[in-house]
Amino acid sequence: MADSKKTLAAVLFGLLVVLVVIFLVTSGRERIRKTANPAASAAASAPSDERPTKKATLFFPRDDDGLLVAEDRDIPAGASVDRDAVMVLTELIKGSSGSLVAAFPPETKVDDLFITKDGTAYVDFSSDLADKHPSGTDAETSTVFSVVNTLTFNFRSIKKVFILIDGRERETLAGHLSLERAILPNYSLNVKR
Repeated sequence: MADSKKTLAAVLFGLLVVLVVIFLVTSGRERIRKTANPAASAAASAPSDERPTKKATLFFPRDDDGLLVAEDRDIPAGASVDRDAVMVLTELIKGSSGSLVAAFPPETKVDDLFITKDGTAYVDFSSDLADKHPSGTDAETSTVFSVVNTLTFNFRSIKKVFILIDGRERETLAGHLSLERAILPNYSLNVKR
């Protein structure tokens, strides 16, 4: 029995010596090539057509009654809900691909957007939204709820929306609907599909 233990120990020791020699001989041969800019290499290797997209539902006002009609769009999927929400609003500002009414003056921009832990999205629009907005209660209601219903419908983390203009709170957008608090969605304005 003692001889078999010595033999096993000798074999294991010999195997260990062989592994150490192989490691020492081959360790110098492998080289890791560094790229000058890893982000640029990754971007160059992924074709822009293959960027992931996600479906978003946008709500545009209907001309005859101001109710909001759903229109689906594919938007580039971002790394965060904030970025995706800005992309959705940017598509909303572009207007309907059909015959629905534009809810925004075309010059409008989203300057900033952030979402609090309680689910309030603060959206800061450029002054063009207020300065070039058509007056009237219906037009103002359509614009505000186009934003609120679109964001809350597409993003579970958004429960209500606070609209800012040029980084400031305003009493109203164009004199009719209060913007002094965060606004909850009003899905009764949406036309049923």
